[in-house]
Amino acid sequence: MNDSLHRLARAYGIGLEYVDAWGRPRHIGEDVLRAVLGAMHVDAHDDAAVTRALDQFEQARFRQCLPPMSVVRRGTRPWKIAVNLPVRFARQALAWRVRAEDGAEHRSPIEGAGVQAGVASRAPCLALELPLDVALPCGYHALELCADGTIAAAGMLAVAPDACHRPPALHDGGRLFGLAVQLYGLRSAHNFGIGDFTDLADFIALCGAAGADVVGVNPLHALFPHAPQQASPYSPSSRMFVNVLYVDVLAIPEFAQCAKAREHVASAAFRATLAAVRAAPLVDYAGVAALKLPVLALLYAQARDDARTGASERWVAFDAYKTECGEALRRQALFDALQAHFFARDRTIWGWPAWPPPYRDPASPAVEAFADENVERVDYFAWLQWQADLQRDAVAARAREAGFAIGLYSDLAVSIDRGGAEAWANQSLYATAASVGAPPDVFNVRGQDWGLPPMIPARLRDAAYAPFIATLRANMRSAGALRIDHVMGLLRLYWVPAGATPADGAYVHYPLSDLLGLLALESERHRCLVIGEDLGTVPDAVRAALAANDVLSYRVLLFERDANGVFNAPATYPEAALATASTHDLPTLAGWWAGHDIAVRAEHGHLGANADVDAAMAQRIRDRGQLLAALATEELLPAGTPLDPSAVPTLTPPLAQALHAFLARSPCALFVAQPEDVFGVVEQANLPGTTTEHPNWRRKLPVTLDDMETDGRLQSLAARIARERATPK
Repeated sequence: MNDSLHRLARAYGIGLEYVDAWGRPRHIGEDVLRAVLGAMHVDAHDDAAVTRALDQFEQARFRQCLPPMSVVRRGTRPWKIAVNLPVRFARQALAWRVRAEDGAEHRSPIEGAGVQAGVASRAPCLALELPLDVALPCGYHALELCADGTIAAAGMLAVAPDACHRPPALHDGGRLFGLAVQLYGLRSAHNFGIGDFTDLADFIALCGAAGADVVGVNPLHALFPHAPQQASPYSPSSRMFVNVLYVDVLAIPEFAQCAKAREHVASAAFRATLAAVRAAPLVDYAGVAALKLPVLALLYAQARDDARTGASERWVAFDAYKTECGEALRRQALFDALQAHFFARDRTIWGWPAWPPPYRDPASPAVEAFADENVERVDYFAWLQWQADLQRDAVAARAREAGFAIGLYSDLAVSIDRGGAEAWANQSLYATAASVGAPPDVFNVRGQDWGLPPMIPARLRDAAYAPFIATLRANMRSAGALRIDHVMGLLRLYWVPAGATPADGAYVHYPLSDLLGLLALESERHRCLVIGEDLGTVPDAVRAALAANDVLSYRVLLFERDANGVFNAPATYPEAALATASTHDLPTLAGWWAGHDIAVRAEHGHLGANADVDAAMAQRIRDRGQLLAALATEELLPAGTPLDPSAVPTLTPPLAQALHAFLARSPCALFVAQPEDVFGVVEQANLPGTTTEHPNWRRKLPVTLDDMETDGRLQSLAARIARERATPK
């Protein structure tokens, strides 16, 4: 392959090779490099285009004297600021000027000795690191480089703490526990067939009474009101806003004032449909939306009428919310209104790329005209977001009032749906001609294509990381902890070009140091613990960087084994970690024990061609034996349980509790259990690599919230965990 293509790929962060799950080096082919560059909007289709692109890259670098955002750490002064200094400034008196976030102004001269070196170079710029030694608080500050008193360049300076926030209760070896629930799966006597924010508040109260200090939820990101069956919380329309189907309609204040809504909900037809949707074993998203959205429309109309007929404190608060959220909320609401408009006319319109061309640009005259002509419709979708935000905030407040040391534990998806609101509003930022995924590995021999467009690293830098910062803020605002899905994406993401198989992708690298600094800054500001989902193949650089920034690792029982398959003893788990038995993407404990996941994966071809299911099941039985032996070593094996794994074909409740006690005994700062494992559920929430062929993100818990209090299993497990967590490590 030609050297120029390699240089161009490296310039844009594309790795030329990687080591696969079997330890073999994989070299990236020329066609893949060109395709990934093309997805970044870099024309590299032939050698002449590569030469032009390299020249354009160099010119752009020389024009940018200061990065749009420089990220430094509080404890590393004097800071070294990267500068591309035009030669004409090299012999001038240079100084820094900082306009701090609090309004204070600071000046600092730059000694010239280091600047003079290399002035004779023919390059138009000198690549330097110039020192800045100014006492600044953590925050975002305006930075200017002055030459002979004149501003030569300007950018932003983020001063970040040395690590992410950790709650006081987790200092000095403190250990807490909680539960992580799929919100949609909560069942209650009042909800509309899907778990809602009132259910979540009640679940938090139940967990708090059992001694928990954290309750985790699946991503609450905004999905698609026009197509509620698109239910994956990890393929959201936007990570900036909330899924409005989680709103408890009956808890909205306007419901008590709206006779039409009350009559509608009380009607025989509505009650019959509600009973059927509520009784369904899987969440009927279309049925839920058909029940909720008409009522929400009536409540919005009531709110508008209240505002028209007199002073309405609620409407004043809504106006304030819109002002606070600004353009981001406006575009979200516009997207939802436009998508509903076009979908009503043509049900093949799946997202903004399928809209009529004049509407694909959010700043186009056609979009502005639609907004002007449909003010109330756009306002309605903004109002829905307000209701969702209010109820989510109320849940977080409920946890604080209950004395939770952490409270709500939110989840941040790795990216977004290419046809959704966030992609429409930020088209230049996302590589819509590529998808995030994973190369072939032992878990999925075909590799994975998650269908989600990645951010383009160069565009993210050019935006001064504003989209990344905004995403963190939106997801930390009501959270005491934030889990970052596929946290390795802060260093690199595996890109699969459009039309390619997952085997024909490449890793693209991101500015890890800068992103971790911004993560630490927002974590401290929001007093939000950070957990990084670091499962799978994790580069050493990521593990070291996460540890240095006090981002908790994510340790799953099923994966914590040595090279011989022996399960790691609890004492060997790291302190800076969250321990859990399984996750939404893995089999439940009962499903794993029975080997149910092997049968399901084989059914969908995830074990590879000519897979020997019997051999896989035989290995699983041996794995069960290793786990029984690990419990016996810790003196946790329930009385009467044999060590012969063939004699224990199903996971008994005492054995499930012992496995949780095994993990709770670890020094990990957090231990989180899943209700599915508390109640013996066999099916897992999601089977990666499937969409409609498997009922992902639809399974309800077998026990209702109303019955959990008397069922006793959750309380019994929590008491056992609390005893283990209270025991000195």
